[in-house]
Amino acid sequence: MGSQLISVYPEELSFPFELEKQSYCNLKLVNNREHHVAFKIKTTSPKKYFVRPTTGIILPWDSIVVLVTLQAQRECPPDMQCKDKFLVQSTVVPPSTDSDDIPPDTFNKDAEGKIEECKLKVVYTAPSASNGPGSLEDHLLFHSSMLRSSKRSTDSNSMCSAAGPEEAVAQLKEEIIVALQQRKKLQQELDNLKQSKLQKRRAGLSIKLIFIAGLVGILIGYILSLSRSMQLGSKLNAEL
Repeated sequence: MGSQLISVYPEELSFPFELEKQSYCNLKLVNNREHHVAFKIKTTSPKKYFVRPTTGIILPWDSIVVLVTLQAQRECPPDMQCKDKFLVQSTVVPPSTDSDDIPPDTFNKDAEGKIEECKLKVVYTAPSASNGPGSLEDHLLFHSSMLRSSKRSTDSNSMCSAAGPEEAVAQLKEEIIVALQQRKKLQQELDNLKQSKLQKRRAGLSIKLIFIAGLVGILIGYILSLSRSMQLGSKLNAEL
């Protein structure tokens, strides 16, 4: 792994899979060189996954954590087998390269620099507890702690500017706030959906109870009418 530009952990992306729920996985990229390394992450199913960040620059001997989100799915794959794959590309770039302004042709196959690629498989696992490995809270905390660790390493590196880490921290905070807001909104929508289903069930149950009560009333009336007819017949027979 030391001969490669970057090391990627873990070697496969594992998502606790549960219908109509998002799931999360951290991807750690470690720069094994004394050079600045740019990276780009691609997937065969871009509509299913939200990757943040998809591109960036890793400082020499530093690392970065990428948060990968599996969007809520309505159907379960056959036998829980996932065929999705991810591709992590990396290449050496000049120290002056801005992470927000990486040239579009940086990762082209015919580019001057050497492009390294790492392919990752996706694995779905059974869901765990609400605050288990796939929960957003744990991944955001881990993501934030890794950024703080990276910030300390960056501050001690004389090649880094003082403004870079602060901007990165502020950007990540904004992304965390947005992610939490999206999660809260999704949770509210899910609660509203459950409440709507519960109200429909209660309404259906009330109609059934009214229908049953009506049938019981008709049956009781029929029995009473039959009983009176029998009593009247007995009286007539006695008089005759």
